Amino acid sequence: MLLTHSHTLLASPPCDAFLRLLNGRPVGEQKELLNKWNEMGTDEPDLSLFRPVYAPKDFLEVLINLRNPNYENGDSLSFRTHLGLIQVPLKVKDIPELKEFFVELGLTTGQLGIDDSTQVPPELFENEHVRIGQKVLAEQDSAAAQQYIRQGSPTALRAELWALILNISSQPEDILYYEQLKTNVIQHDLLVDSLIYKDVKLTASNDDYYFVFEDYLYQVLLCFSRDTSVLGHFAYNSASPPKSYIRGKLGLEEYAVFYPPNGVIPFHGFSMYVAPLCFLYHEPSKLYQIFREMYVRFFFRLHSISSHPSGIVSLCLLFETLLQTYLPQLFYHLREIGAQPLRISFKWMVRAFSGYLATDQLLLLWDRILGYNSLEILAVLAAAVFAFRAVNLMEVTSLAAAEAVLADLSTLKVMPLLQIFLFATVT
Repeated sequence: MLLTHSHTLLASPPCDAFLRLLNGRPVGEQKELLNKWNEMGTDEPDLSLFRPVYAPKDFLEVLINLRNPNYENGDSLSFRTHLGLIQVPLKVKDIPELKEFFVELGLTTGQLGIDDSTQVPPELFENEHVRIGQKVLAEQDSAAAQQYIRQGSPTALRAELWALILNISSQPEDILYYEQLKTNVIQHDLLVDSLIYKDVKLTASNDDYYFVFEDYLYQVLLCFSRDTSVLGHFAYNSASPPKSYIRGKLGLEEYAVFYPPNGVIPFHGFSMYVAPLCFLYHEPSKLYQIFREMYVRFFFRLHSISSHPSGIVSLCLLFETLLQTYLPQLFYHLREIGAQPLRISFKWMVRAFSGYLATDQLLLLWDRILGYNSLEILAVLAAAVFAFRAVNLMEVTSLAAAEAVLADLSTLKVMPLLQIFLFATVT
């Protein structure tokens, strides 16, 4: 069997087991898995022969080497002075355009994440914002919910608001579909299951916020790997799903099958797309539906090569352009000492900051992703973090020292950083 994929990095197989793409589980093993479905975190499979297919740093190397043959030798005048790692001339927003796009984040607009702090009386903003949110939910208006959430979602309303925006409702057929996926997991063992186990063990299981959700992560990701409806997102994804050729019929399309069945090979950190959602949804089928919709709307763009404004290439370029244009002294200093800023911020963006910010701050950030239907805020926040730590970063003399300054983002407050960077610091 052979796996092919246009935009997915495939490492050399760690062992002969790579050829065992799918196996029917023996009846005894099926019963055992069913019995411990809610306790899979206690399982300790031998994963010593497995390693992640690729990590964010590997993917970054691919992006750095991208070139547009139409702009050989820096023919694009506007791009010739770009000194960052990304060398593909794409159109990205400047600060005035970002201010216009994120106008609701302005200093004169109330924001959850700022105006709900203990220093601000709740009657000035928070109480009224909650009342409006309840009205939006009562009317079941998805467009109104999306506009509303640009100012942040009250904690008590967030789960319902996100479900409304994503058009998720737990109908009996949705629950049945999830149960069918679960049955498929019980009956068949996929090689990709080991990659999922490995990723959860390496990331979420070691995270102070998310280790308690280990069982949920296995349930959601194992079902996700078998969900062929996810293949639909390749219609608007520049990547194509990986294929396996059965019966040794290499190259014959009638013997080609997508593998994994959902067409998505998890990379190192993939489970962190699911982990924050576990704080909002505790019913497995609802959690699954929310994650699947978040993935096919947003998260797939963070590990696919495209020119889309929310694609990871554009986000990297937007981040570098913001730093070079509005914080040139910092940008040039870091570049001179061999600490290109993107090498530090890339892992934040590719994981949508999951695992880096405190959970309450991360959910406030993801509110805005849903509200603006855009991932561009990730690049803006990454630039804002560098601006916030600029004084310390100007004193470092190596990449390791710069990484140390930016190692802990768990105390940062997202909304003040974004507001100050967009509307107060740069002009």
